[in-house]
Amino acid sequence: MADILILGYGPAGISAALYGLRSGLEVLLVGKDVGALAKAHKIENYFGLKEPLTGEELAEVGKNQALALGAQIANDEVTDLMFDGFGFVATGLNGTYRGKVCVMATGAARKKQPLPGMAEMEGHGVSYCAVCDAFFYRKKNVAVLGSGEYALHEVNELLSVVGSVTLLTNGAELAAKFPDNVTVETRKIAGLKGGSAFEGVRFEDGSESNFDGMFVAMGSANATDLALKAGAAFDDGKLVLDKDFQTTVPGLFAAGDCTGGTLQVAVAVGEGAIAGLAAIKYLREHRG
Repeated sequence: MADILILGYGPAGISAALYGLRSGLEVLLVGKDVGALAKAHKIENYFGLKEPLTGEELAEVGKNQALALGAQIANDEVTDLMFDGFGFVATGLNGTYRGKVCVMATGAARKKQPLPGMAEMEGHGVSYCAVCDAFFYRKKNVAVLGSGEYALHEVNELLSVVGSVTLLTNGAELAAKFPDNVTVETRKIAGLKGGSAFEGVRFEDGSESNFDGMFVAMGSANATDLALKAGAAFDDGKLVLDKDFQTTVPGLFAAGDCTGGTLQVAVAVGEGAIAGLAAIKYLREHRG
């Protein structure tokens, strides 16, 4: 188990890692790419650059700096995050990663267009965590909204518990191979059925399908998804953070674009530094 588990190795994640490494702690970074930074053609408004760098070049400099100090880096897409009583456990497509404390630095969440009625039914039949909520749908018929690896992970978590799983791609092409016992429905969805609780979906062609519950797993799991899975609190849709960027889950921090605000490299690095230092302090005071 690493001392500090960091999800994401963009500017915020690397910044947090550097402080942990310089403190003599074991740091593990897990991520699949450098996020929006990779799209930056030329960066000129960042302190200390002798000449402009592309986003990928700047990210590579940061990764090499962390590696030189002893960081461990795993290339993986994280789909789940939980606290098991001893530390944080992140589950990826390729493995499981553990840390005594955790810093989420997964970048800005891609906007997931909600379906009509979805927001009102969150917690009332609409869920974002199969590991958390599958138990409540034992032997029942559920749907998973998504089409890629993240959706596949949620499907596999559900299959051994629920009665049946239907994958709703909402018109998107499949980006993963799903088990044969999963019904795949590719039609576009017009909205959700139900009043105070989810009852099913309405398709754009006018037809309907009934389900006992729906698990949302579009795109990749972002900081919001992972924070929900870990039990962190939100206020008006925003992750609740204290001045040290700690969530309401002790030992779980967030930094960088995933916290919202000004989406700039300089801000991400600063937040990563604050979260990294706070994680070090928390670790020494609470988990040894």
